[in-house]
Amino acid sequence: MINKTNPGNFFEDFRLGQEIVHATPRTVTEGDVALYTSLYGSRFAVTSSTPFAQNLGLDRAPLDSMLVFHIVFGKTVPDISLNAIANLGYAGGRFGAVVYPGDTLSTTSKVIGLRQNKDGKTGVVYVHSVGVNQRGEMVLEYIRWVMVRKRDLNAPAPEPVIPSLPDAVPVGELQVPYQIAPGQYDLVRAGSSYVWEDYEVGEKIDHIDGVTIEEAEHMQATRLYQNTARVHFNLHVEREGRFGRRIVYGGHIISLARSLSFNGLANAFSIAAINGGRHTNPSFAGDTIYAWSEILDKMEIPGRDDVGALRVRTVATKDRPCHDFPYRDADGNYDPAVVLDFDYTVLMPRRMAATTTSG
Repeated sequence: MINKTNPGNFFEDFRLGQEIVHATPRTVTEGDVALYTSLYGSRFAVTSSTPFAQNLGLDRAPLDSMLVFHIVFGKTVPDISLNAIANLGYAGGRFGAVVYPGDTLSTTSKVIGLRQNKDGKTGVVYVHSVGVNQRGEMVLEYIRWVMVRKRDLNAPAPEPVIPSLPDAVPVGELQVPYQIAPGQYDLVRAGSSYVWEDYEVGEKIDHIDGVTIEEAEHMQATRLYQNTARVHFNLHVEREGRFGRRIVYGGHIISLARSLSFNGLANAFSIAAINGGRHTNPSFAGDTIYAWSEILDKMEIPGRDDVGALRVRTVATKDRPCHDFPYRDADGNYDPAVVLDFDYTVLMPRRMAATTTSG
């Protein structure tokens, strides 16, 4: 009898150049948006208010950038990382067409690199994933690499291929689907008077607040994205694993850190690119997440005086406030409390687009 269940792909199942069409297309709804807000408490005005979004040239309030990421990412898990030990990093992430409730998202991936590890039990798989809407427009593309178990330890190792990874997405490649007329960005309604001109390269911001992860919340969030990774759900199995408990999906930490960053970066209304990122330590229910950010670069967008770009590093910690900006020691090792090192580019209004007179 044919086994009709899907065990997921192991390292030896991947081939360089392999293209994977992921199930299942997902039509996003207002309910997804409301649940995302409930889980993270995101307060960015453009994704919270249709009138505010219309002042930025949009039809209505769009999905949060990270909700788009999670849905596109979640499609890939059954094929790419169901048998993964760890998601190692991200690079070259670029957001495209704005996503609204009612849009349908689907994802495809291409294997662009393979490298078996020295232990012969695992290997690293590099994939380029592209999410599109129902019109075939790119909504998000990114590279990620994961450490995946081998099924057959005697399977021959492939010729190692490690792709060249960009340090950052160039400002000229950012898609900016906003057009703000002079004086149309309401700083009062947005919650902060600080615009692009007010930030300096090297500036560090302690986002102050902390949020404790609940078991039910992180599992509900991961189900929302249809992410099927067993390490997040199956306590029966994970009780016998490395940590003895379920691991929180790393994207959950990114969304918590992004929401915390509102306090200090309230006008960073959209993520335009994911330049890089690492989940440096696992997180578990009961951990309290804090975050701080550093401005890595400040970039003018060619031909635009209404919107600018900031390259930001946000570092999230567990059970440690960030007033002293914990990061790495002198030897380059991460502080044990650091759970996320996330390098991304945000869009922010410039002075000419802003007003402090609320309508």
